[in-house]
Amino acid sequence: MMKKLDRALPLALLHAREATLKPFRQELDDIGLTVQQWRVIRVLAEGKACCATELAERCVLMPPSLSRILKTLTERGLIERIEDTDARRRRVQITEVGREKYSAMSQKAAGIYEDLEEKFGTDKMETLLDLLNELYNVARAA
Repeated sequence: MMKKLDRALPLALLHAREATLKPFRQELDDIGLTVQQWRVIRVLAEGKACCATELAERCVLMPPSLSRILKTLTERGLIERIEDTDARRRRVQITEVGREKYSAMSQKAAGIYEDLEEKFGTDKMETLLDLLNELYNVARAA
């Protein structure tokens, strides 16, 4: 028998995602970025240059969506494509302008996270993140 809608995991995850993203969306709108664009900027700012395949996986984006996002971010000067040691591939890295956007948003994001964690509870947040990572690994292996 199917679970009631209020106990359906996919819906519960979507509701939680939308509720937690709301304050981020408001701040991102102010600096002219979408949530998906922010994920790309954040991954590149906190890591190293990488190829589109790795970036799509790390940002949880479908390759066609990532292609459009990369085009937009490149046109805006936030990222740039660079040569790879393998001449058949190119990597993407964040630019100085992109780092400035990242710096401005990361400070706001830290405040949003702090507020959410304070309301939800640090221990509960850590437990939730552990459980979600465990669920991800179990579901991926299935």
